[in-house]
Amino acid sequence: MNPNDTAASPETGKNNAASTCFEWMEALIPALIIIMILFTFLFRVNIVVNGPSMEPNLMDGYKLFTSCVEPNLSRGDIVVIDAKGTSLDKRIVKRVIATEGQTVNIDFNTGIVSVDGVELDESSYIQNGITKDEADVTFPQKVPAGHVFVLGDNRTVSEDSRFSEVGMIDRRYIIGKVKFIIMPFEKLGKL
Repeated sequence: MNPNDTAASPETGKNNAASTCFEWMEALIPALIIIMILFTFLFRVNIVVNGPSMEPNLMDGYKLFTSCVEPNLSRGDIVVIDAKGTSLDKRIVKRVIATEGQTVNIDFNTGIVSVDGVELDESSYIQNGITKDEADVTFPQKVPAGHVFVLGDNRTVSEDSRFSEVGMIDRRYIIGKVKFIIMPFEKLGKL
């Protein structure tokens, strides 16, 4: 019997298994770190709509995919606002109506919202003329630098920039812009 024809020793098999496991770990750990960085600083998938303030477009319990790296916000964008950004002490989801330097006016008799004197066509997300519920903020209001004016889509129940507890939102407290719905699955991607 030739000594070169002997089967691999059990010790060699253990070394191969350990080496293979180590190679997998070398590939897996950097990938996990990259994924953690992406989902901590660039994207959020754990945002859940809480309450009826964004109905009929976003229902209570919907899970949202949010981009945290959208430097430009414009009218119609849906944003997630950190709990520290308002006196409500809770994270809220609202729609941007006006950005810095713009003047918002609401005619509570007709329910029409205007920005810089132009009546908004909100028909793509709500029925026009439904903003008839006044709060403790008087109008017109000019949006200060670094802030946005937000409203919920369900204007009869939404606590938004019409209320002093929310007011104009400092952009530093905007977690991100909602890109699409993750759950429920039948609404996946629709916004």
